[in-house]
Amino acid sequence: MAKPFLCLCFLLLGSPVAHAADTVFLEELTWTELRDQIRAGKTTVIVPIGGTEQNGSHMALGKHNLRVRYLSEKIARTLGNALVAPVIAYVPEGALAPPTAHMRFPGTITVPEEAFDKILEYGARSFKLAGFHDIVFLGDHGSYQKDEKAVADRLNKEWAAQPIRVHGVEEYYRASESEFGRLLTSKGYRQDEVGTHAGLADTSLTLAVDPHLVRTDRLQSGDGANGDPRRSSAELGQLGVDLIVTRTVDAIRKATSHP
Repeated sequence: MAKPFLCLCFLLLGSPVAHAADTVFLEELTWTELRDQIRAGKTTVIVPIGGTEQNGSHMALGKHNLRVRYLSEKIARTLGNALVAPVIAYVPEGALAPPTAHMRFPGTITVPEEAFDKILEYGARSFKLAGFHDIVFLGDHGSYQKDEKAVADRLNKEWAAQPIRVHGVEEYYRASESEFGRLLTSKGYRQDEVGTHAGLADTSLTLAVDPHLVRTDRLQSGDGANGDPRRSSAELGQLGVDLIVTRTVDAIRKATSHP
């Protein structure tokens, strides 16, 4: 009697098990899983926008992309009715000839504003076709905040008679760029070390998100950094993570509360 029992166990162990994917990332779902989740009420899609640029000699070029993906997941899971689109990693970063802004450093990638705007527009049109009701642009970089709003305004005007809305949620960037810096200065850190790019605030936030992106043996000002990252820590960065998620979730809920 032992042989049939053992055979049955092996058959059960070897059988494929169907399960629902525990993910909020659109690109990790099949099209039927996505369709079913939208039908079940996940009608908000977050479009994370990053950028590939120099971040001082101590922080990886893809900081914005990995950070906005991580934070978008937290925001989507907190909302409960949202999914996250693939990160847009190619954004306006400056001119090529002569190189300006971050384009003066190897590894930075730029695209014309009109090309970037078209990516946002056609991404939104695709999400509308898929069945999403609210399309949320979240940008981790300052250079294209106005583009998010311009594309959202243009599409909302076109779709005014339909129950579809596009939102350029600026609170996300405002929390990371301004509010987090003010929080750090209120704790005694100097404004000149908090900085605006690859300084204490920026580096701490990245350490909290993914420490592999930071070369802790190279923490220094200069080399493309604005600020002083030497006292950066994941603990400080977590304050920024919590602030950004809270502010953004509140803003999205307010923006998507249709009458």
